[in-house]
Amino acid sequence: MELERVYLNLTIEIRSIITMYYFEFGKDYVFSGESHDFWEMVYVDKGEVEVLADTTRHILKQGSLIFHKPNEFHSFTATHGRAPNVIVITFDCYSKAMGQFENRVFQLQDEERNLLAQIIEEGANTFIFPFKYPLIRKENSLIGSEQLLKNYLEMFLIILLRKKTHQENDQTLSFLPKEKDELQLVTAIIRFLEERLEFQISLTEISHHFHVAKTKLKDLFAKHTGKSIKEYFMLMKIEKAKVSIREDVHNFTEISRRLGFSSVHYFSKAFKRVCGMSPSEYAKSVKARSRIETVE
Repeated sequence: MELERVYLNLTIEIRSIITMYYFEFGKDYVFSGESHDFWEMVYVDKGEVEVLADTTRHILKQGSLIFHKPNEFHSFTATHGRAPNVIVITFDCYSKAMGQFENRVFQLQDEERNLLAQIIEEGANTFIFPFKYPLIRKENSLIGSEQLLKNYLEMFLIILLRKKTHQENDQTLSFLPKEKDELQLVTAIIRFLEERLEFQISLTEISHHFHVAKTKLKDLFAKHTGKSIKEYFMLMKIEKAKVSIREDVHNFTEISRRLGFSSVHYFSKAFKRVCGMSPSEYAKSVKARSRIETVE
């Protein structure tokens, strides 16, 4: 006897990806604009940008994401002299549900930000990083990387659709109490670190401040960030240094001192270990990217 199949309804289906970028722009960056026949989503990871979508202007702060529908003219500029970090992904999708993203700006929460990070990570497993146009497949990419990239992107869009629906119904996303408490603690630790980038912070200090055992702190932080507190703190310092370099306000010695490094030599060594280039090499690369970049 042949059993009846249930064919699944697909709300969102990504057909192809055109570009993926993680841009680190200078403080005076201006993108004069373009339009194209595919979808584009722009996420502000750091800083602030002013976006023009057809005739509507938006100020996007850290954590904001905007969608540009096919054939919509769009441009953006860095604002207030702050050097922004921006994620841009363009893709083909003809699903009817995509209409709900038109003229939409979202403020991402932890769940969506973590999934967006997975998209970028899987993109780096699939294509040569840093991403360029056209995207170049890795010769020895991890098995299923392209399918996971497609699935993560589709999941991301569906979660945003659910979020939109919940907001319209005056509902909020719920978490299990334990998971919510853990996320709140990890978020508080990150905020604690952000406020102390000029210092060297020990695990003991953090443990005493939050009244949580060091072992539990390490386990929870690694669970929700995938990194140790020490590693995460160093990455925060280097990210802050990169922004300072792009904003061209302080020299390397001043940046080193303001971020709690014992010497500019140690700062340069740590920077190169994280970024693969020295601070001076990074500064030169930023100037080289200061020209307007467009998707051909």
